[in-house]
Amino acid sequence: MEKRNLDDLTIWEDAKKMLAKAEREGIETAWDRLQQQTPHCAFGEKGVCCRLCVMGPCRIGKKASRGVCGADADVIVARNFGRFVCGGAAGHSDHGRDCIEALHAVATGKTKDYTIKDEAKLFRIAAELGIQTEGRAVLHVAKDLTDIFFEDFGSRKDQVSFLCRVPEKRKEIWKNLGITPRGVDREIAEMMHRTHMGCDNDAPNTMLHAARTCLADGWAGSMIATEISDILFGTPSPRKAKVNLGVLKDDEINILVHGHNPIVSEKILEAVNDPELIALAQEKGAKGINLAGLCCTGNELMMRQGIPMAGNHLMTELALVTGAIEIIIVDYQCIMPSLVQIGKCFHTKMITTADKAKFTGAEHVRFDMHNGMEQARKVVKMAIDRYAMRDQSRVEIPVEPVDITTGFSNEAIIEALGGSITPLIDAIKTGKIRGIVGIVGCNNPKLKHDHCNVNLARELIKKDILVLATGCVTTALGKAEMLMPESISQAGPGLQEICGALGVPPVLHVGSCVDNARILQACALIANELGVDISDLPVAASSPEWYSEKAAAIGTYAVASGIYTHLGLPPNILGSETVTGLALQGLNDLVGACFVVEPDPFKAAELIDQRIIAKRQALGI
Repeated sequence: MEKRNLDDLTIWEDAKKMLAKAEREGIETAWDRLQQQTPHCAFGEKGVCCRLCVMGPCRIGKKASRGVCGADADVIVARNFGRFVCGGAAGHSDHGRDCIEALHAVATGKTKDYTIKDEAKLFRIAAELGIQTEGRAVLHVAKDLTDIFFEDFGSRKDQVSFLCRVPEKRKEIWKNLGITPRGVDREIAEMMHRTHMGCDNDAPNTMLHAARTCLADGWAGSMIATEISDILFGTPSPRKAKVNLGVLKDDEINILVHGHNPIVSEKILEAVNDPELIALAQEKGAKGINLAGLCCTGNELMMRQGIPMAGNHLMTELALVTGAIEIIIVDYQCIMPSLVQIGKCFHTKMITTADKAKFTGAEHVRFDMHNGMEQARKVVKMAIDRYAMRDQSRVEIPVEPVDITTGFSNEAIIEALGGSITPLIDAIKTGKIRGIVGIVGCNNPKLKHDHCNVNLARELIKKDILVLATGCVTTALGKAEMLMPESISQAGPGLQEICGALGVPPVLHVGSCVDNARILQACALIANELGVDISDLPVAASSPEWYSEKAAAIGTYAVASGIYTHLGLPPNILGSETVTGLALQGLNDLVGACFVVEPDPFKAAELIDQRIIAKRQALGI
């Protein structure tokens, strides 16, 4: 295989050192497998390959302009994109369903391992959705709330419950287009039905339902997951944490949690703090037990408990290459199957916990609501037992950790503003904060690791644009030292003034990927306060290094909600001029926002800034 320059792969020293170690030890990583897969299938990249029936597969090109059934490129691309975002909406929304089931188990007394940590938020959300709360027991209110949320996944309602948060102008747009989200499972099932052979063969119509499916995720599935996680585990507030591979300890037992669902990781955290298990670890020769996070499970623990973050998506394999990890415990989503093989190169065992996410070669320890603590203690003991198997001569922890500030829920932001969103609106009106951009999501080895994520954020804060970060981009911006109050020196003068007065960074960490719903809600709060639509606001969204179905669903619900959305790479739609034109221009006429694709973060910052200037001028500010 051709020798690569590691500087071309990543901007981080910890990543480069672990990539070099992987090369020396013959360990294959995502970058190696990308090289093996290049060049990619051109038909797949353009979205013009159809595998939806066994009259095919069919591909559209110079030889054939239609598939066997007669579908053209527009129809095939729209169907493929519809199913793509359907998978993403299903993933995040099924996470939301798991959260409802957890709260329901607490409310009905079916678990003693989990409790309600934020009763005030429970009552506030319940009242928002019309549930009687005065004089009622906490668990009775929780049960009623779960009933409403379960119905949000079904087919019996005209709209999902949290549409009460949506500005009236936005609701009218959705009504006129026929894309008001009715139920999570209903929209997902209908998307699958519409894309069956012989159903929806009008590309714009298919794309509109794709938007409806994604809206059901953003304003129901993901939003429900966020709100229930706060109720069960506590609403995040600002706290300090640390980030990068330097958070690992060469003299302690290292456990990584990875995935998306805090139901598992919160119990692991309790177990590693158990004095009995700490004493057992010390008996085995370790100084203690060190827990660190990866990806969105890491985000969940970091923002609520201050647990350190070892890395983002493209750091997950490299964390194991350190040779210091006893066990990696996963739940679901964004978990590379390669982690099993890399673990076997060392003493590291991979533990799966969800029946919907088993991995061949890993050990399955099922977590559910009645055995969470028991299973957490079991896997922590497994980690302790593996410590003696570690080869210390192969351990390399490459850097020192970086400090970050985390935990900026909407409630925490409003509290920092003195209990009202009005000071933020005033800062936007005066231009000290010229706009707000949510930078979210993943890494993709097709792009230099975290180069786009970091440089886009850096350019935006220079322009007095406040950045909200979620998911894997959080680790990048933390490592780039943009998540500390002292980092206001990187920002423009107006943003420096506001953030300095509040004692907050110019980039606010607002959560994991499902917590993009916090950004939706924040935009709706501002729009409702001003009496305008979300599409009228000087706001934007970006996923510079995205790769997944979930990211495409997030981008689609952002656009359908009226938020101009930047992507660093295009989805697989370029084989259809109709679908591409709709995404890049046509949606602007329909929903007041569209996608823009630009891999260069500096050019992307300019495009976003132009959008913010236009929206400020239209508002007369």
